[in-house]
Amino acid sequence: MLRDKLDGWVAMADSIAWDECHKIYILMDEAQTQQMRDYEYPKIFTKADSVNFEDTLLNWFEDSCDLRFISAVSTEADGEQKFHSVVEQFEDVEV
Repeated sequence: MLRDKLDGWVAMADSIAWDECHKIYILMDEAQTQQMRDYEYPKIFTKADSVNFEDTLLNWFEDSCDLRFISAVSTEADGEQKFHSVVEQFEDVEV
């Protein structure tokens, strides 16, 4: 179930972002949040927005096209991005 896959990631997330098609990200730190702002992602919510991340991610996933995926992204000590697959493309997940 999708909600179970999100549990640990959402609790530690700085923000979430969606391209309004199929790319859904759980951003684990401020550097990744800023990166998505720089990319001009149309949907970005931080904890300051008082949005329920889990419910929002579930809605985005349902509204995404068939290529949808969810990745958590963090910044390593050396400044590099690290991607963690939460839901793979074409993975059959119950919402």
